[in-house]
Amino acid sequence: MEALLALSIGVLVAAAAYLLMARDLPRMLLGFVLLGNAVNLTIFASGRIGTMVPPLVEYGVPTLAAGAANPLPQALVLTAIVIGFGLAAFALVLVMRAYADFGSVRSEDMDAAEGPDEPAAPQQDAVAVQREAA
Repeated sequence: MEALLALSIGVLVAAAAYLLMARDLPRMLLGFVLLGNAVNLTIFASGRIGTMVPPLVEYGVPTLAAGAANPLPQALVLTAIVIGFGLAAFALVLVMRAYADFGSVRSEDMDAAEGPDEPAAPQQDAVAVQREAA
């Protein structure tokens, strides 16, 4: 069970890295989502996957039962899923807006935000500028 989970996490990370290196924004977004899912599985695996004892504390007992799953990774993953979904929706809206503004989703075609290629003006001496101003 653990080997299959480790293999699936490795495949998700490899696919995410491949997609994040793409020049298309939708592929980069998909890679970002896959990387988030791989991290969620990693955190979830730290809470003892496969135990049959639920992480519940009985009345009057100060600790969890022996062999119980750790509830903290479960809560962290649940929160991360909600935040990741919101972030992915926001990034999707940004990709759609970039397509509407630039007509392309390729990062190489989005050079309108960059300034024009002008030669740099020679810098004048600060003392000479002050003399001209006086």
